[in-house]
Amino acid sequence: MLPLRRPDLFNGGLLKPCRGILLFGPPGTGKTMLAKAIANEAGASFINVSMSTITSKWFGEDEKNVRALFTLAAKVSPTIIFVDEVDSMLGQRTRVGEHEAMRKIKNEFMTHWDGLLSKPGERILVLAATNRPFDLDEAIIRRFERRIMVDLPSVESRAMILRTLLSKEKMEDLDFKELAAMTEGYSGSDLKNLCVTAAYRPVRELIQQERQKDKEKKRRDEEGESSKDASATKEETKEEKVISLRPLNMEDLKQAKNQVAASFASEGSVMSELKQWNELYGEGGSRKKQQLSYFL
Repeated sequence: MLPLRRPDLFNGGLLKPCRGILLFGPPGTGKTMLAKAIANEAGASFINVSMSTITSKWFGEDEKNVRALFTLAAKVSPTIIFVDEVDSMLGQRTRVGEHEAMRKIKNEFMTHWDGLLSKPGERILVLAATNRPFDLDEAIIRRFERRIMVDLPSVESRAMILRTLLSKEKMEDLDFKELAAMTEGYSGSDLKNLCVTAAYRPVRELIQQERQKDKEKKRRDEEGESSKDASATKEETKEEKVISLRPLNMEDLKQAKNQVAASFASEGSVMSELKQWNELYGEGGSRKKQQLSYFL
């Protein structure tokens, strides 16, 4: 965000603003949310790009749309161009069965992004997110100067996420350390689904109680209670309907965990491929050259 906020510090030499950032990692870890936060904090114009905004049925229109995108970004700079699921748009050009028009879009995108048509003074940042960085074209990877892995949350992070999600709810006797230990391998999105599922339990209990009371009232009416007693029961029912829900407890979250499982295999083959790619190309990687499993 610093080059977008303080361009006077990055006015030449080696201190050039970063032109490409890739956020990669398992699904549900908040990559798109991070992109929104960066745009908000940097005070930059935010352009969300997808295949539907670029492609056209007319020959040659795709390249014109890419050029128009970068022209607009230069006029309203500082600008963040965000490409979600970037592997679908800027994947490998050697992919079997790919249409020629897709290759032209990629070439035009790269030329305007970091080529002869790009100007040094433009404050344009291409921010991308993907779950499959190993499907990207090598020339695209080169243009992403920073490649940051957004991994699954740790135990401490899961506890903080749960505290944030449940901060506005009524709670009693919740042990966040135990909950964080229980949810090993859960992403941020999975934790939200878990809390939503747990929050439904008091609602279901309240509805069951109301149904039970309605059944009892119907039974009393069938037994021939007086109209006075019936009206009193009706008033009681109205008062009981405004009763608030009970607070969430540990049992709610434990029962919700039986329903909501982790959506991503933290020990699966895709996760190992992401870690291998991070070791080779990501920030903080060891750069040890090893044969990647998805090339075998």
